[in-house]
Amino acid sequence: MGLWQRTRKLRWWIIIIVMLGTIINYLVRSTLGVAMAAPEFRAEMQITPEQYGWVTGIFQAGIMLQPVVGYILDRIGIRTGFAVFASAWGILTFAHGMVSGWQWLAVLRGLLGFAEGTAHTGGLKVVSEWFPARERGFAGGIYNLGASAGVALAAPLVAYSILLWNWRAAFFIAGILAILWVLLWLRYYYRPEDHAEISAEERAFIAAGQEEHVQATGDKPRILSLLGQRNFWGIALPRFLADPTWATLTLWMPLYLADERGFDLGQIALFAFLPFVAADLGCLFGPAVVLWLERKGIGLIDARRWTFTLGALLMTGMMFVGSVSSPYVAVLLLSLGGFAHQTLSVTCITMASDLYPRNELGTVAGMAGTMANLGVLIFTLLVGTLVLQIGWTPFFIALSVLDLIAAVLLWTLVQEPGGRKGLESGLIPILLGAGMAGTLWFGVGFGAVGIAGYVAFGFGILLFMLGLAIEWRARTGRAAA
Repeated sequence: MGLWQRTRKLRWWIIIIVMLGTIINYLVRSTLGVAMAAPEFRAEMQITPEQYGWVTGIFQAGIMLQPVVGYILDRIGIRTGFAVFASAWGILTFAHGMVSGWQWLAVLRGLLGFAEGTAHTGGLKVVSEWFPARERGFAGGIYNLGASAGVALAAPLVAYSILLWNWRAAFFIAGILAILWVLLWLRYYYRPEDHAEISAEERAFIAAGQEEHVQATGDKPRILSLLGQRNFWGIALPRFLADPTWATLTLWMPLYLADERGFDLGQIALFAFLPFVAADLGCLFGPAVVLWLERKGIGLIDARRWTFTLGALLMTGMMFVGSVSSPYVAVLLLSLGGFAHQTLSVTCITMASDLYPRNELGTVAGMAGTMANLGVLIFTLLVGTLVLQIGWTPFFIALSVLDLIAAVLLWTLVQEPGGRKGLESGLIPILLGAGMAGTLWFGVGFGAVGIAGYVAFGFGILLFMLGLAIEWRARTGRAAA
């Protein structure tokens, strides 16, 4: 009898492998942000903050294609899908170290963004397949530890690469690590029902803890039907509002510390990892709060909502980052933001596995990820366009307020599984799209916010038209019935 059959803990080794993959995923995506803080990189690539905003925006545009990635994972399976996309992480990151000029960098970032959309989508599918309901929160927290750890490792990786060789070495090393992870993944990952090393007792334990409504049905995901459900928007809209915090920490914080707080690359390597250590603690704190609330008799969905709300309240500390005089207090407040964000983020992301069957989970996670990355795209374009004009303080205040709005939406829209289902409707995307487009057309105007305004207006029109299509489909279906 093998080790995993004796211990009956194979599922925890599987989630550790996923966590390692998440570390690699966020390491390769964050290396550029740290490199941007290095004068050597900016001089050689001849890149300005505005051009960097374009590069990160193109990355976010690529990662917004998560519905495509999620659909592919639902169709070909997580084992093959993760191996293919993670190989792409490695190859594309390695290529970052071979280019000159920000335009080629932007092309590679767009392709990398598409490939990296598998991180949370794939992680959620693994959690859904391998863990009973009561363990999913901690399993999700464990694999989300990788996001913080990957970003934290990017700063010393770039700093020591420049010290020992040059900035290009950081991308070469990160790319090679991604390929090595693929080999580990292919060696150990199979579904519980197919894994040769799982014990019969552990397989039965996993199966017994799966709720009936999350069991795979074998049907293809129906995208318009999913988009017409309140529960989808109850997950997607909070992520749209919350994820700009994570983008600020991963994409812009090194540049902020260098330009606004006077940190050199050595100080960035020393201090920039602290918000991500705090974020790691948030990954564990969120599931612990959910479990504690469940033991107090609160249902799973409400426990997740209360935990998200707690994280949103803690996020209000971020509004003071730009106004404090001490750079070390600013780092402390950024660390509080990292802790608060991961507390609420892992809670919201994991909620999808409580509400949707496994054959739809990848698609739902991918579409919710698109909304999250739309928020990141708009926010990062706003930063690139306006930060030199208005400074950083308004952005930090906005991050504090957005999470409070997200908490209200989570309470308002998400319905308990097994309860009364609302009618499929396009009303939410219609109102959201009309609100985004109308605010820009009749309110602030496009010129005030630059390219971000055009992106938001275009997506608003797209959402409005999508909502009309969903509403027409729903009304036609109800009339036929």
